[in-house]
Amino acid sequence: MTTNRLNVQLPGLNLKNPVIPASGTFWYGQEYSKKYDLNLLGSLVIKSTTPEAREGNPKPRTTNTTAGWMNANGLENVGVDRVVSEKLPWLNQQFPELPVIASAAGFSVEDYVEVVRKLSASKLVNAIEINVSCPNVKHGGLAMGTDPETVEEITRACAAVSSVPLYVKLTPNITDIVPIALAAERGGAAGLTMINTLTGMSIDLNTRKPVLANQTGGLSGPALKPMALRMIHQVRAVSQIPIIGVGGIETAEDVLEFMMAGANAVEVGSANFHDPLACPKIIDQLPTVMDSYHVDKLTDLAEVKF
Repeated sequence: MTTNRLNVQLPGLNLKNPVIPASGTFWYGQEYSKKYDLNLLGSLVIKSTTPEAREGNPKPRTTNTTAGWMNANGLENVGVDRVVSEKLPWLNQQFPELPVIASAAGFSVEDYVEVVRKLSASKLVNAIEINVSCPNVKHGGLAMGTDPETVEEITRACAAVSSVPLYVKLTPNITDIVPIALAAERGGAAGLTMINTLTGMSIDLNTRKPVLANQTGGLSGPALKPMALRMIHQVRAVSQIPIIGVGGIETAEDVLEFMMAGANAVEVGSANFHDPLACPKIIDQLPTVMDSYHVDKLTDLAEVKF
């Protein structure tokens, strides 16, 4: 059971707890709603949305590795018009009190602006995550997310057409994440999501070829956690806007670590694949784990300095 101890306030988001399924791992919530009440969640992020529907990359596009889960889905989604007309109304009707975060993606500044404008105009989302860090598409995505000027331009243009707060999702596939974070902040981001997947590869010894048809994919899972913690800590040292931490979170202890590093809430990604009940389990465990580490309220962890 959640209590005020777990409550987190972010721009546009009143979260009963800080646990949010990450974009790309939860689609639009329908399948997971058959397994548990989505009202248990703090929020959820729907699948990244582009102006037109996309089938994604050729298969195979997912594989499990010794370091974690790897995918090259390539922004498969139904397109922004169907999201607005079908997916978001379903979520709103079934779970009217659940804050919903949309995810906008594209291949040009104009793409992002179109998606954000339509999502915002729907009045069915509480915030929008701008995915400038997808590593699995040929153009846009990661290439756009590694250039500070482009990130600032996309963020500024999207902020001009959005009536809800924007959170920019940052890539770890860069030498220094701080300039990208500051560029998003200058562009008008209300918050940041850190981090997206790390580009990797897996090779099949029998075929002597990469396992994924796309050759490379985004690595997620426990291997990302130390990098995510380090990058969040670096950005928190220079920025005070909210950070939603993501990367390898599987336990309530992980949540506390992320919040001590500087995150204000968390997203759970690949853990949902190997355990569909990962999020409600983490939420249920949080009060007990907080007690064991003498944490009264999660917001108290913002005072941790190192």
